[in-house]
Amino acid sequence: MKNKSVRTLTRIAMMAALLAVCAWITVPSVIPFTLQTFGVFLTLKLLRGRAGSAAILLYVLLGAAGLPVFSSFGAGVGVLLGPTGGYILGFILSGLVFWLAEPVMRRPRDENLVLIAGLLLCYGFGTAWFTISGGSWGTPGALKRALTLCVLPYIIPDAVKLLLAHLVAGRLKKLEAFK
Repeated sequence: MKNKSVRTLTRIAMMAALLAVCAWITVPSVIPFTLQTFGVFLTLKLLRGRAGSAAILLYVLLGAAGLPVFSSFGAGVGVLLGPTGGYILGFILSGLVFWLAEPVMRRPRDENLVLIAGLLLCYGFGTAWFTISGGSWGTPGALKRALTLCVLPYIIPDAVKLLLAHLVAGRLKKLEAFK
């Protein structure tokens, strides 16, 4: 039992580190293009709901504590309270959705559908946060502007990241480290 706990904690730490590396791979934009969603998808596919959510939460807490794990080596609570913070916090919601849906997921296709649902929740929470933190909540055209800047450019790249995470997870699950 103790060996399994150590293995699980090691996997959680490893995936939190992977999330940081994925955040550092950035194409600058209003909302930076990163590999964070790939990291979230892969984390949940490999670790499942409970441990995957723990890894995502650990990543967010490390960043909140001041370690430069967010995109462009950002860190601190200020990043989480800033315009893109809602998307980072939305990763936690994605993990929780995956965890809650785990009992009904039977096939990889089910996992992917739940990951899409979690991503949509992340988009929704992040977009609301973006408009509120930018002071445009309730102003005419605010939602359209936020969706145009923060969601529409990311739909296709995030779909590709989900496909890539599906393929990578399939390969990694065959390794002893993830059995």
